[in-house]
Amino acid sequence: MDLRTDLTILYQIFLGLIFINTVVAFITVFRRPRSITSILAWMMTLVFVPGLGFILYAFCGRGIDRETVYLFSELHQKRIKEINEMIEENNKNYAPKTYPYEAVLLKKYFADMEESPLTRGNHVEFFTDGKEKFTHLFADIKKAVDSIHVEYYAFFDDKIGNDFLNLLVKKAREGVEVRLVFDPWGGRTNVRFFKPLKEAGGKVIPFITSRNLIRKTRLNYHLHRKIVVIDGEIGWTGGFNVGDQYVETTEKFGYWRDTHARIVGTASFSLQEIFIRDWNASIRNKEDLLEYEERYFVIPTQIDNTDVTMHVVADGPESTEQIIEGGFIKMIVAAKERIWIQTPYLIPDDSMSSALQIAVRSGVDVRIMIPCMPDHPFIYRATQYYANLFQRIGVKVYIYNGGFIHAKTMITDDAIASFGTTNQDIRSYDLNFEVSAFAYDEKINSELASIFEDDMKHSTLLTKDMIDEQSNWLKFKQNFSRLLSPIL
Repeated sequence: MDLRTDLTILYQIFLGLIFINTVVAFITVFRRPRSITSILAWMMTLVFVPGLGFILYAFCGRGIDRETVYLFSELHQKRIKEINEMIEENNKNYAPKTYPYEAVLLKKYFADMEESPLTRGNHVEFFTDGKEKFTHLFADIKKAVDSIHVEYYAFFDDKIGNDFLNLLVKKAREGVEVRLVFDPWGGRTNVRFFKPLKEAGGKVIPFITSRNLIRKTRLNYHLHRKIVVIDGEIGWTGGFNVGDQYVETTEKFGYWRDTHARIVGTASFSLQEIFIRDWNASIRNKEDLLEYEERYFVIPTQIDNTDVTMHVVADGPESTEQIIEGGFIKMIVAAKERIWIQTPYLIPDDSMSSALQIAVRSGVDVRIMIPCMPDHPFIYRATQYYANLFQRIGVKVYIYNGGFIHAKTMITDDAIASFGTTNQDIRSYDLNFEVSAFAYDEKINSELASIFEDDMKHSTLLTKDMIDEQSNWLKFKQNFSRLLSPIL
């Protein structure tokens, strides 16, 4: 057998392996329903990165398992109806309210979702600075007398992380019920970090998606929610995680600009219900099951005269539809005057892109603010791609230069606003466990608009000339990252 024959055999074997890899890739990707963009992205990965692509898919591409879906969809239904009845009864204390037509449309969209009841009489306070946010959060925690429920994506073992932990330890020793859920992949914090809290009587569990590393792990599904509920009546949610980079000016990010909200009122009931649902889905022992006790849902006795009407909405891969993204699209298509968005990651799917394009073509003032620097290189290049695309169709894209902007807000016209943990990217729409609030209130809308306008003073408006000056190599990276965006 000569060398030419050997090479021919090797070539045929190579072609055979490529054929088998391609066939298996098709079978793997089409096993479950997924978007066309996701199909194309995974096909590229599996076909052009043989072997390694399947390893990546095993950890990041599989759908969430049915057992997890069951835990989220069934266990929390037992008492949710009673909680909603409490909210509806409290709503009767407030005079009937007339809402703009676009707000009525959004309210109708959420109306049939029992886990997202409409709440009245809420007081909302925003924090855009990390030090200020944690100062006020810690003050609330220090006053807790019954329960403290904490849920964060990233919890770092650093100064602010240890300050937070030590405060929870102190409250647990005082006899306050302290429970904490965290995502080990967020701050890469080991459960051993929380040992002092467990020794003090607190309870700590990692989120369910980190369980069974080999058999069930879904590294692509993260607990991205940030929730704190104190004594069943004060709720916190927004963009800040727990770590020094969120409260200090760092060399990597500079100043961290985020938006977090303190909510007093029955909207905190929804945050509490979400926490209980996540806790019960993540526990290993039945004795740790958290019941829907009345003390976890307390109507405040002292609250100012504000009457913010709002939905607090949870969404995640266990849901059969993209609820929060649907709310965003409903806001966009109903807008008549303005749509102002702040997001650290701008990687929308086709539905969101089309909605924004229709809005700007209809004469709506569409503005989007993004960071001037990456915290994830591929994601930032994809964000740049979409920023360039939107600029070309008439969207005003602002690049924030005052540090790293991590806020997740949207305001439309004068009466609707959204804030929470949800980014404007495919990961938040489809893969992460998120929570966002939708408020029907002119003052909330005006306050977030004022924050946006102040941030514009520290931003640069993206122009066609700036895009034309980008190198071919940069544009290649943007286009390549955009192709991978469904799996980033």
